[in-house]
Formats: sequence, C-alpha cells, structure tokens
Amino acid sequence: MKSKINIKEHRISIREKLGYAMGDAAANIAWRGVTTFLFIFYTDVFGINPAAVGLLMLVARFSDGVSDVAMGVIGDRTNSKYGKFRPWILWTALPLGAMLSLLFTAPQLSASGKIIYAYSTYIIFTLVYTANNIPYGALMAVMSGDDKERTSLGSYRMVGAFAGGMLVQGALLFLVVYFGNINPDVRVNQLANEKYEVTISASQNVENVNVKTKNGLALFSWANNKLPDTLNLATKGKSFSMEANRAYSFIVEGEANISEASIVVIDQKRGYSSAIYVLSIFLVLSLLLTFYTTKERIKPLKTQQSNLKRDLLDIIKNKPWVVLLFIGLLFQVYNAIKQGIVVIYFTHYLHNQLLSASYMVALMIASIGGAMVTSALARRFGKRNLFIYAFIFSGGINALLSFCGPENIFSIFSIGILSEFGAAIFPTLFFAMLGDVADYSEYVNGRRATGLIYSAGSFSTKFGGGVAGAIIGLVLAAFHYDGQDSVAIEAAVPGIIMLMSWIPSIIAVLGAGLMTLYPLNVQKMDEITTELNRRRREDMIITD
Repeated sequence: MKSKINIKEHRISIREKLGYAMGDAAANIAWRGVTTFLFIFYTDVFGINPAAVGLLMLVARFSDGVSDVAMGVIGDRTNSKYGKFRPWILWTALPLGAMLSLLFTAPQLSASGKIIYAYSTYIIFTLVYTANNIPYGALMAVMSGDDKERTSLGSYRMVGAFAGGMLVQGALLFLVVYFGNINPDVRVNQLANEKYEVTISASQNVENVNVKTKNGLALFSWANNKLPDTLNLATKGKSFSMEANRAYSFIVEGEANISEASIVVIDQKRGYSSAIYVLSIFLVLSLLLTFYTTKERIKPLKTQQSNLKRDLLDIIKNKPWVVLLFIGLLFQVYNAIKQGIVVIYFTHYLHNQLLSASYMVALMIASIGGAMVTSALARRFGKRNLFIYAFIFSGGINALLSFCGPENIFSIFSIGILSEFGAAIFPTLFFAMLGDVADYSEYVNGRRATGLIYSAGSFSTKFGGGVAGAIIGLVLAAFHYDGQDSVAIEAAVPGIIMLMSWIPSIIAVLGAGLMTLYPLNVQKMDEITTELNRRRREDMIITD
C-alpha cells in the first residue's frame, strides 16, 4: 500500500535496526577474521612469504574494486518481490560462509600450489563478499529517507559490526587451542626453582605446531641447540614443524609448578580451520536474520530511466562522493594496519598470543562505545567536523604505542582502547554519509543511483585493506620477517612496532586534512532532506 509518509517523521523500529545490525555482525566475522588472522595464517601456518601475501592482498583488493562497481550497478537494476538489495543478502549467505572456511583451509601443496590456492580462494571470497556487502550497505539508504535516522541506523550497524568483530577476535584463538590440541607425549624434568627441561613428541607429523604453557608466562629456549646463545632467544612459546615420534626438548623458565598438564601443544593448521568452520555457521545464520527483519522503503522516482553512462557521469561530478572515496581509503588503511598487525605484535613482541584475544575484545568494547555515541556527537559537531576530530584524536593516541615495551601491558591496553574509541567513529559516519551523498546526487541531478554510490565507497575501503596488507607485507619483508624462523622474527621486531604505532598515525593525519574539503554541512543536509521529502511526497514513492 502506498501512502504520503512524512519522511522526516518516519522512524525505523528497534527490532528492524537490530536485524539490520546482524548483517554487519556477519560481515565482520568474515572481514575482521580475514584482516586480523589471515596474514599470520598465511605466513606462520600455511608458510607463504610475507611479501607474497602483501602482493596477494593488494592485487585481490584492486580487482575487487571492479566487482564492487559492477555489483552496485547490478543492485540498482535488480527488481524482485523482496526489493533491489535485500535478496542479495539471502542469495549470498551460504556461499560467503563456505568461502570463508576455504580461506582458512591449508591443503598439502607445493610452494607454487599454495600461492595458486591462496589467490583463487581469496579472490573468489572477495567476489562473494562484494555480492553480499554492497547490497547490504545500500540497503541502509533505502530503509529511511531521513539523514538523521540513517545516522542512528549507522550506529546500530556499527554496534553489530563490532559485536561480530568481538566474537571472531575474542573467541578464535581460544577455539584454535581447543580444536588444535594434539595430545602429545610430554615429559617434564625440574632443573631448579622455576627452571625445567620439557620434552615433547607426537605420533603424527604436524606442519606448524605451537608449544607454550597454559598460563603463557614461561620462557622457552631450545635445549641442546647448536645455535649460539645470542640466537637461541627465550620466548613465550615456540612454533616449529614437528616430525612424528621425534623428541623435542626445551629449557623452560619463569613459571613455578610446571607439570605435564601445564604444557599446551597446538596444531595451528587444524585449530584455525576448525575454529573458522564454527564461526562461519554463525555468519550464515546472522545474514538470514537480517534478510527476514528488514524492509526497503525508498525507491527511485517513477520517471527515472535506467542510464548507466549518466549515473557514472553524475557520480564523477559529485564532489562530496569524491572526497569520501579517498577518506574511505585512508581510514581503512589506518584501521586495517592496526588490525592486521595485532596478533603478530602480541605473538612476537609481547610473546603472548592469547593475550591478543583479550586486547581485541577490549578494543571491540571501546568500538561499541564509540559507535553508540557517534549519533549524538554528530548532532553536536556535525559529521564532517566529528570525522576530523576523530582522526586527530585516534591517530595521536595511537602513536604513543611506539614508547611501550613488552612489560607495559596496561599502557598498551589503555592506548589501544582510547585510539579504538575514536577509530570506531570512522565507519559509523562513513556509511551514513554515503547515504547523504546519494541524497545530494538526487537533489542535484534528479536521479538516484544508491547501489553505485555505495559500491564505489565500498571499493575505497576494500582497496584500503589491500593497501594496508601490502604495507604490512613490505615492511615485514624489509626486516626479513619469517614466521617460521624465530631468529628472523626477533630481527623484525622494530618493523612490527612501527606498524603498530606511528605508521597508522601518519595516515590519520592525512585523513584529517582531506576531510576539510567535504562540503555537506548540517545546514546543507537539512535543506536537501526537506526538498527530497517534498519531491517524494509528490511522486508518492514511499511504501509502508
């Protein structure tokens, strides 16, 4: 039934907002799972060179940009009983879960075979993710015509996104431990107070095994190692390839009352794969919930004719969209570097990989707080100004990590939480502002191409993730990082610290400067919303 609804007064129900948020919870199980864990999975578990991984992420994300734009065009031209964008959420739910699982599956292959497998699965994953996420993002702009209501919806969306991120980042490493336990033979011989010789063996070959204590406090060094003492560095656990029925001995120090039950030996390949399989099920169920609880309300004017050439020309001339395109690139490079280096930083600098799970959960809680206050702060300062303040605040705080040593756990957590609170504002505002840009295009040109605008914006964030992966790979390669060589890992620690601290901060400063060029302030958006409300009432294109 069609009616003359006042768009300014229309409100989306809490139930529908929560249902929409579940879609980004699902997307972030995939997205944060990939950005946070895939790099270390490829280098430390699958055994691919970090520079090759960085190149893979850059190439795949660039090619993904073409599919983003194509998917936006397809979404704008999709017509079904479910709408233009909702059906794609349904159609891609199961394929997305399947491809995420294949990304974290490590078959026995040659070095070149691993590269081929990684490229194939990663590129297919990005295509399926695009077919799911572009329509999902565009759906926000057609659920309500009120730009302030979209900002509220964006806050719900980001709470869902960070909740999904919290699930994968908080639970995955513990699931790896649970599913990767190989029940080896362990012998412990106490040598002195808080000093032991630990010998382990297993009945099967394990390509990448990680050994540590349950508490993660003790330092491991190789016993009877031929390397000089200066190279046989003591670390909180060791990663290596284990041959069946061969004994491996370590000197373990710094923890009292170590027994056979205190030693954890994990098959990381099996652990990662099984953990991701479980999380993929949650992904699929969340997407189905989004499909069944949301509704499309805003449609193009009845008089609008399909014209791809004109849509492309309109978007190129759309200054607010051009600015947002580069802003999306910069904030995603910023966030993706920080996310992509966390596990490596905690594993090889703090020597406590499981602590990274607590760190990421703490950051997710801060992110939820940042997303929840974004709507109120945007009303107070305006979206453009708030974006600038958030860049300066988050980047400035993050640079302080360069002064933290492995023992400064409280400072690392405090700095990370404050920085992430500010960084959570970026995506919350960005996707709401893409809706504003779609309104601006309709206001100026009398045409609406919501899917195309969102797809191009999504491309910038995805390509930003690829650029971030390339930066991580190149920096680590410059320091000769090898995730399966403890000596090379220690030599790369300065590069790891740089990636965790001031490299992202430089990018944040660039983002703040660029955001000053964005022309849509509060007064302009009120003018646009009022005029579009008038046009839509005349065209009667709002549906209950």
